[in-house]
Amino acid sequence: MKNKIALTFILIILVSNVYSQSISSSPYSIYGLGSLYDSNFGSNASIGSSGIALPSSSYINNLNPASLGFMYTNHFLFDIGGQAIQTSYSNGAKTENRNNMQFSHIAMAFPVSTKAAFSVALKPYSSATYTISNLELPIENSTESYTINASGSGGLNDFSLSYGYKLGKKFSVGLASDFLFGTITDNRDYTIANSITSIDKTSYYKGARLSLGTQVKVDSTFMVGATIKSPSQIKASKIQSVIGYNIATSTSATIETDASYDVVDYYMPLEIGVGVSKVFKNNLNFTMDYTKSLWNSTNQSSLYGTYVNQDRIAAGFSYFKTKSVRTYFDRMKYATGFNYDTGYLEIDNKRINNVYFSVGVSLPLEGRTFSALNLTYSYGQKGSISSGLIKENYHKLSVNLSLDGIWFVKRKYE
Repeated sequence: MKNKIALTFILIILVSNVYSQSISSSPYSIYGLGSLYDSNFGSNASIGSSGIALPSSSYINNLNPASLGFMYTNHFLFDIGGQAIQTSYSNGAKTENRNNMQFSHIAMAFPVSTKAAFSVALKPYSSATYTISNLELPIENSTESYTINASGSGGLNDFSLSYGYKLGKKFSVGLASDFLFGTITDNRDYTIANSITSIDKTSYYKGARLSLGTQVKVDSTFMVGATIKSPSQIKASKIQSVIGYNIATSTSATIETDASYDVVDYYMPLEIGVGVSKVFKNNLNFTMDYTKSLWNSTNQSSLYGTYVNQDRIAAGFSYFKTKSVRTYFDRMKYATGFNYDTGYLEIDNKRINNVYFSVGVSLPLEGRTFSALNLTYSYGQKGSISSGLIKENYHKLSVNLSLDGIWFVKRKYE
């Protein structure tokens, strides 16, 4: 146990050093709060990011706070993860490759009674890292156009507190509160005829969101779960500087410097999710989730696109042996999954959807605990090359370390 505490302390220090380097570079991160993260805990990444109906018995399941109600007494769970991504961007005429590393999450969970457990987690929520050059757009109610160059960086963080309580032997409820905060820096140059307007701004965001969850253990092989995330308002403000340039005369004029503004707040939608988990013979477990996000109801818009209702389907299979554990390979867990996301943005009547497949393995670290190293490879595609859009093809390697410690167990022998 002392070794685990020391390892946990070291990992927390490492995360504090690399957290600011957690970057997701995508041209689509120019929209809203940026590209949203998939922070998969435990082995969820291997099963297509599904798991609304899975209990937090052997790892922390962040997809449903009610899962904490099924956590074992005297167990302390710790989870930390990261991912490496290689992405190819293509618009049909040109292709560009990029590599980046991302911090995924750090979390811990522990029981507070024989029927309840609590968890705390820190993870990225979104990343707005993009560079757009010489994008030509039409001027409204005119036959002329203007050119924009834009670059951005930053994003939002998510500090989450979750509580799960078990009602009886087969039913659990949970509550989670997510506190979102962060900054996004955006630099843009607008060129119209011989005039260039340079606008540099830093936007500050903060807000909170509540989630409710439930899980029902129908029998020893079948569980169902459901979640609901409340609509919420993310408060926003900004500091902006504006400089104008005249190309013909090579002169510039400062219009404003570090001016403070209240900007339009960002709205999170009502989100409803349901999931099932079924164990078949030979320890084959099937999970499947469906989630609906009602972005239309937020009544917000983007300069370059439209917010639309979002549908997500995630499914996966996992296989592991429990009857024979004589060898290390008997204790390994294998998984594969699929995820399809319609996206919540529509540009020129085209959805920015995302689809990926995943395979993974869980490597046990100790025989008497649930500690494991989870490795997942995913291949996916986002967007399309039609209507002048960009298609992303990506390879992703996810690494999660799940540690399990048994606490407060009385000695059997003195």
